Amino acid sequence: MTSQGFSFLKAKVLAELDEKLNPLLTYHCRKHTEDVLQHTERIAISENIIQPRMLLLMKIAALFHDTGFVDIYVGHEERSCEIMIKQLKSNEFDDSEMTLMSNMIMATKVPQSPKTLHEMVLCDADLDYLGRDDFPVINKRLKNELLAFGFIKDLNEWNELQVNFLSKHSYFTKSSVTIREPVKRTHLSSLRQTFEIAKPKPD
Repeated sequence: MTSQGFSFLKAKVLAELDEKLNPLLTYHCRKHTEDVLQHTERIAISENIIQPRMLLLMKIAALFHDTGFVDIYVGHEERSCEIMIKQLKSNEFDDSEMTLMSNMIMATKVPQSPKTLHEMVLCDADLDYLGRDDFPVINKRLKNELLAFGFIKDLNEWNELQVNFLSKHSYFTKSSVTIREPVKRTHLSSLRQTFEIAKPKPD
């Protein structure tokens, strides 16, 4: 696949996300996919993954990693793999490449379980925002989405969920550990303080 071919594929997938995704998906939306795609390439290069073919496979995995949300919420990773396999031309990618891309997508399933550097890159790109300054804005989108779908019922439950999630989360690549981990810890400290304030006082 040429760079022009990838550009065409990217435009097609993003347009389908715009058309088919539930508007209540305020976090798992086109913006998130574009963000993960951008940071997949950035982190990969930082980790010295510079082979054009491998970078292409990683970008395709990033592009498709949340397409399953058009059909299903829980279990969307498996559905994303199915959509990717169906859309890609079989004569452009052999079975080993399709497996590699599918494994990268499946590795992003929480709790993340990457086994290779390529999978680690995609996992770190998927949650790159945890260690960025725009964390509060993006986090609010996730909160609204989880409230809309009934995964959480109120702010206290949300605060507790976030503190637990950030406490258990770890970046995998050297570049993300260096660049994102310190900022993530700052966000976690702030969330812990907020949660202590928000928790109902015992009688």
